[in-house]
Amino acid sequence: MSGIKDLIREGPVHSRLMEVKTYPAADGKLVIEGRLRDERFVTGYHWNGEAFTPGVIHNMAVRFLVGGAPPVILDAEAEMLDVPNENCPATLDSIEAMKGLPIASGYGEEVRRRVGGVKGCAHLTQLIMIMGTAALHGAWIAGSREPRPVPSSPEAFSGLSQLVNSCRLWREDGPILAELREEMQRIANEGSETGE
Repeated sequence: MSGIKDLIREGPVHSRLMEVKTYPAADGKLVIEGRLRDERFVTGYHWNGEAFTPGVIHNMAVRFLVGGAPPVILDAEAEMLDVPNENCPATLDSIEAMKGLPIASGYGEEVRRRVGGVKGCAHLTQLIMIMGTAALHGAWIAGSREPRPVPSSPEAFSGLSQLVNSCRLWREDGPILAELREEMQRIANEGSETGE
C-alpha cells in the first residue's frame, strides 16, 4: 500500500461527481442520463486577482435515447444548469454529433473525434465518455429483467463481443471467459444427460 491516503490531512478543496442512470423507455429503448457536477469548497482567486467563492462550478446533464444491439444513440440532448462562463452554453449544439453512434468497440475514439477539443465542451465530452460503458451495463441489466435461453456457445452469447478484451480479466485467454466456457459446457452436458 502506498500510503497516499495517509497524506490527506484536511477537507477537500474540490469535488467532481459524475453519475449515469439508465431508464427503460417505450419499444425496448432506453434513456441514458449522465450528470456532471463540480464544486469548490474554498475561497480562491482568479488569475486577475478577483476572489471566487465556494460553490457549484459545473452542473450539467446529457441524455441519450438508445436502442438496438449494440445500443445506438438515436437521439441526444444536453443542458447546462450551472457553468463558470456565460458562453459555455454555445457548445450545447455539439451534442447533435452523437446521434447515430453505436456504443461498441471504438466508442471513446469516436466521441473524441465528434465532440472533443474545439468541437465541443471538455466537461460534456468527459461525461459522454463515461456514459458509454455505463450505457452497456444499463442495457444488459434492462435486458436481464426476463429469463432468456442459455447460450449454447460463447458465439451465441449476446453482448459478449462488447466485453471481450475490455479489461485484463475479460481478455480472450482470461479467467472469466474460461469460466464462461466451462459453465456452458457443464449446462450442455446436463442437457444431453436429461435428453433435452
